[in-house]
Amino acid sequence: MKVLVVGSGGREHALCWKLAQSPLLTKLWCAPGNAGIAASAECVAIPAEDVEALVAFARAQAVDLVVVGPEAPLVAGLADRCRAEGIRVFGPSAAAAELEGSKGFMKDVAARAGIPTAWYQRFRDAGAAKDFIRAKGAPIVVKTDGLAAGKGVVVAMTEAEALAAVDMMMGDKVFGAAGDELVIEEFLEGEECSFFALCDGTTALPLIAAQDHKRVGDGDTGPNTGGMGAYSPAPVVTAAIEAEIVARCIQPLMATMAELGRPYAGVLFAGIMVTAEGPKLLEYNVRFGDPECQVLMARLESDLLPVLVAAAEGRLDQVSLSWRDEVALVVVMAAAGYPGAYRKGTVIGGLDQAGAVEGVTVFHAGTVLKDGQVLANGGRVLGVTAVGADVATARDRAYRAIDRLAWSDGFCRRDIAWRALAR
Repeated sequence: MKVLVVGSGGREHALCWKLAQSPLLTKLWCAPGNAGIAASAECVAIPAEDVEALVAFARAQAVDLVVVGPEAPLVAGLADRCRAEGIRVFGPSAAAAELEGSKGFMKDVAARAGIPTAWYQRFRDAGAAKDFIRAKGAPIVVKTDGLAAGKGVVVAMTEAEALAAVDMMMGDKVFGAAGDELVIEEFLEGEECSFFALCDGTTALPLIAAQDHKRVGDGDTGPNTGGMGAYSPAPVVTAAIEAEIVARCIQPLMATMAELGRPYAGVLFAGIMVTAEGPKLLEYNVRFGDPECQVLMARLESDLLPVLVAAAEGRLDQVSLSWRDEVALVVVMAAAGYPGAYRKGTVIGGLDQAGAVEGVTVFHAGTVLKDGQVLANGGRVLGVTAVGADVATARDRAYRAIDRLAWSDGFCRRDIAWRALAR
């Protein structure tokens, strides 16, 4: 099979790395890809958001399956255009991708489906949003309705923080049109996890849980990011909790989306808070998490390619998956200044030495190759991923690999998986 993966991040590198292991694969492209992906796939200089150019390339190359990594091309209708051209595609339609494209729509669907989640209200007027915050008090959560690259969420511990978030999102337009509408919702207490399922419009095939680390600093301090590290399995997701997530947060969503004429096919990512009352939905995303995808692919024993084809063809009821028992853990190396302003173009050395540590794979998230050197080209730049018999072993291997890197401009959290170790 000939496969095109769309995207350029750590998620796409992990998908390409796993797909490249399939005996069914004859050719793998990635558009636009990055310096690390180039080792597994032929990189094609087409931006992930250029829907028409991607479809034209897939048609010209007789691509058998398009795998869409990021959310923006899905919201823009890439999967619909592929299906219209008779090209098999793994990813939801634009109508289904609105689950991530609009947080307000997602909350409305969850309410309709009876999915346990935080109370919320939608606002297009800053004054009304501020009045609601003053009436509810803090802590409270303020979100842009639209896509903001994983950064349009402020968990405000004080009323002043929440009011400032409204000004930042609606007044200063820090996230552009994504902040035209806000969703303000209840602050949920508990332990967060990421749960994934492959879907084909009818069947949802549960994957496994992971735990992400959203805040930039050790001890979960500082601003939210796209994710600074993750590990799987997540001890907070017991067999009973997993069954409850599937029964209350995955199956009702599938049924309701079908009722709405927006059947969901692709990967469904449920952000879950495990509270004292049980699991509650924080959000749905319409793609693999980044960096969670890296640990999922490291633990997946089955061949990924036929499973994605089954999802694209509506045959997930015929598929089962096997997983490695080992723990997988990823530590994100980011450019100094992230998630604020950061420098691009700094040289990264020591990649081969880092990758030589037992059980380690270095996934590239924001890199470019220039004159034979790997340069940083994004905020989150590398995902140093390790497997081990237990959390401590996997963590030790990942940090040993990081210490072999020669990149003075990079930084990472040094406490990934602290919750699992504390247990």
